[in-house]
Amino acid sequence: MTDFPRLAPVRQHLTTSHIADVAAHVTEQLAASSLQKSIQPGMRVAIGLGSRGVACIRDVVTPLVETLLTWGAQPFLVPAMGSHGGGTAEGQCEVLVGYGLAKLGVPILSSMESIEIGTTPEGMPVYTDTHAAQADAILVVNRIKPHTAFRNQWESGLMKMLAVGLGKEAGAATIHGWGLRDAMPAAARVVLAKLPVIGGIAIVENGQHQPTAIEVIPAAQIEAREPALLTLAWEHLPRIPLEPLDLLVLQEIGKDISGTGMDLNVVGMWRRTGGLPQPDFRVITALDLTPNSHGNAVGVGYCDLISQRLADKVDRHVTYTNCLTAGNFNGGKLPITLPTDRDVITAALPRTSPAQARVVVARNTLDLGLLWISETLLPQVESIATLEQIGPPQPMTFDAAGQLSLPELTIAAH
Repeated sequence: MTDFPRLAPVRQHLTTSHIADVAAHVTEQLAASSLQKSIQPGMRVAIGLGSRGVACIRDVVTPLVETLLTWGAQPFLVPAMGSHGGGTAEGQCEVLVGYGLAKLGVPILSSMESIEIGTTPEGMPVYTDTHAAQADAILVVNRIKPHTAFRNQWESGLMKMLAVGLGKEAGAATIHGWGLRDAMPAAARVVLAKLPVIGGIAIVENGQHQPTAIEVIPAAQIEAREPALLTLAWEHLPRIPLEPLDLLVLQEIGKDISGTGMDLNVVGMWRRTGGLPQPDFRVITALDLTPNSHGNAVGVGYCDLISQRLADKVDRHVTYTNCLTAGNFNGGKLPITLPTDRDVITAALPRTSPAQARVVVARNTLDLGLLWISETLLPQVESIATLEQIGPPQPMTFDAAGQLSLPELTIAAH
C-alpha cells in the first residue's frame, strides 16, 4: 500500500479589502460618470460580457441594466468571449445563462457572426460581433487580471474584451495569429475608433475572489486607465508561497477559473511559454472539471496527470475550438489519465519516500485561502507570515470510489 503523506489544513491570509455593496457602488459610479450624456432615449445598448467566473458579475450587470433602462435605453447582452462556449451561438448564450444573467429581463443576442470594421496600422483586419456593431452604443464589463501567456500594459481586461471577445472566433483567431501581446491593443484601438463604444466597467478582485475595485471608465480613458488597474490586480493575485513542491494537487480546473483552466501565473507560465521552471512545482495533477466550464478543458494539457472523472467531462469539440482559435495546441492535449484520484496521486508521488513528499492540495488556483499541506512542509509554513496552520496533520483519505476526501472547512467567504 502506498504510504501517503499526512496533510494539515493551512490558512493563507490573502488580501481582503473589498466593496461590500457592489450594486450600490456601481449605481453611484454610473451616476457620477459622463455616460448618460452618450445615451438618448430609445438607443439600443450592447453590453459585452465574457466567460470568466467573475464572482460579482450579476451584482455589477444588474444595476448597469437598471440604470440604462432609467435613462431610456434598450440594453441587451452580447457574449464577448471569442470562440468560447464551443464556438457556437447557443453555447455562448448558455455560458451567460449559467451565470444567472438571463434573469435580468433583457435579451441575450448571441451570434458567431462578425463583420470586419477596419484594419490596424500593420494591416491586420479587425472584426466585431454583428449585434454589437449594429447597436447605438456599446459597453463592456470585465475583470482586469494578468494574462497567462504574455506581459504587457494591457493583458486580460477591457481592451482584450473589445478586441478578442467582441471579435468572436474570426477576430480571436486573427489576433492570436498576429501575436496577442501587440495585436490585441492595436485591434482594441480600432474598435474604439470605429464603433460607438461609450465605456466599460473594470473589476479588480482581491485574494479571496471578491471585488476590491470597480470602476466605470469612459471609452476615451480605457486605454490609459487599464495599466494602473492591472498593477493593482498583480498586488492582489494569490499564489502558493511554497517551493519546490513534489506535487501540487488541484481538486478542479475550469474555464471559469482561468482562461487556461488553472492560472499559469500561479502554477508557472513556463508550462505554456517555456523557460525556467518557476515556481518549481514538479508535478501537477487535476481531479475534476468545473460545471461552468461546459466541457471546455483548455489548459488540461499543462497538467501531468488527471483522473478519469475529469477526462469524462471533457468536450473535445468545445476544447479544441478554443485551443485552435488561440493557437494553444498544447493546452488541449490530454495527459496521462488514471481511473481514480487515488491512482493519480499514487502515481504522482515520489517513489523513494512518498510520506516525506512536499505536497500541496488546493481547490483550484482561484481559491487559495485554504491549502492542505504535507507535514514535511510545515516548518516552512511557520516561517511565512501569511500562512497559518489551523489544524493537525491527518491521513490522506479516499472514499469507496477512490475519490480524494478532505474535511469541509470554510476559510474565505465568496
